[in-house]
Amino acid sequence: MSNFAQLKTITKSLKLSGLTDTIELRIREAEASQLSYTEMLCLVFQDEIQTRKNRKLDRLISKAKLKNNQTLESFDFSVNPSINAALIKELATCRFIENGENIFFIGPTGVGKTHLAQAIAHSACRKFMKVEFYKFSLLFSQLINADINNKLDSILKSLINTDLLIIDDFAFKKINQQEAELLYTIIDAKYLKKSIIITANRAIEDWSNIFPDPIMANAVLDRLAHNAHQIIIKGESYRKKNRPILQNAKV
Repeated sequence: MSNFAQLKTITKSLKLSGLTDTIELRIREAEASQLSYTEMLCLVFQDEIQTRKNRKLDRLISKAKLKNNQTLESFDFSVNPSINAALIKELATCRFIENGENIFFIGPTGVGKTHLAQAIAHSACRKFMKVEFYKFSLLFSQLINADINNKLDSILKSLINTDLLIIDDFAFKKINQQEAELLYTIIDAKYLKKSIIITANRAIEDWSNIFPDPIMANAVLDRLAHNAHQIIIKGESYRKKNRPILQNAKV
């Protein structure tokens, strides 16, 4: 067995996949550049560290159910001048998460609310923060299903402990008493400790209408709105603007 093959066998047995993939190249680079043993070891261990970081990032993005193409880099701020690019980039530093603050993206369909929410979520994942993304209606269906299957405590713990919870299309429909109580449980536990991003088509003053009673509405919305960055996005739907024009077919 050659020295390279033996080294790869050893790195595999030690589960050092970053080293396994690059050690042969690094040795050849070290020979060509006359690097010291210490310099070469630094390079190969940096490869291993980077590989582990990349895998952790992939796991976080996958668990968060984020779209790979909805990042800050892919968002075209020139399309909608009503969006404060400097503010969005500041929020993407994720200092708001460290401070236990929330964000509301409010505006009509298709203006980029979900893209911006996911872009900030990607930034959080890159800082190795835990993120979870849910559509408003799907969140409750999963919670109710978990309750039926005696798994509610587990999913609530995950939602409460995640650094950033995104609820997309908030206030999309009315919720019943059980759903309102579950929402209160999550928001109350995260209050001033963990962060929530809300995207919504409805104005904030209309959110209370989805709750079964005003007391519950006030309890939930008061906690959500405290320390929240409210970003109102105006303009025409980006999707509608870029929709292809279909010509009527002639017979």
